[in-house]
Amino acid sequence: MKTLVLFYSTYGHIWKLAEAIAEGARQVDGNEVVIKRVPETLPQSLLDQIGATEAQKAFSHLPVATPDELTEYDAIIFGTPTRYGNLCGQMQAYMDSTGGLWAKGALVGKVGGAFVSTATQHGGQETTIRAFHTELLHHGFVIVGLPYAWQGQMGHEEVTGGTPYGASTVAGGQGERMPSENELEGARFQGKHTAEIAKKLAVK
Repeated sequence: MKTLVLFYSTYGHIWKLAEAIAEGARQVDGNEVVIKRVPETLPQSLLDQIGATEAQKAFSHLPVATPDELTEYDAIIFGTPTRYGNLCGQMQAYMDSTGGLWAKGALVGKVGGAFVSTATQHGGQETTIRAFHTELLHHGFVIVGLPYAWQGQMGHEEVTGGTPYGASTVAGGQGERMPSENELEGARFQGKHTAEIAKKLAVK
């Protein structure tokens, strides 16, 4: 069985969640886990201007996934920052490039889900994941979220991400806040939970 964690990250918040998602998925026996990123669409001059270049060095060594290779995986968990309550442009451009796979029904029956980051606590975490779910449903994915079996989303002692739709983090208005341990634990749970369901479905 193979699981792909596919993400776009501007300042590293989604990258940190992606690592935790992968960590959880690796807890499932027989699961090969791969982390890849989608292509950058912003010009280098703008990345320099917004201070993203240095942050992206941490994961620039990771390969970029081509749309056609998505068929190789049993489960795909997608990570994106939120832009106005929706997918970021880089991830949307990648999803737009999967039309050929959609036309062939090549991803029908795959297991999938999404995780996100927002600048603020109410900045569109759930709307972004739900929007992503719509695209996955058009491809025929079996969608897995982050059930309340993970109790970390039940507390109110601290500001934290984590929704029944998928893992999330609050990055702060200036990107100053990296994922908390609670948010990372939610991501690990989602990764493991998704891989467990994919393994069950893979049994012939």
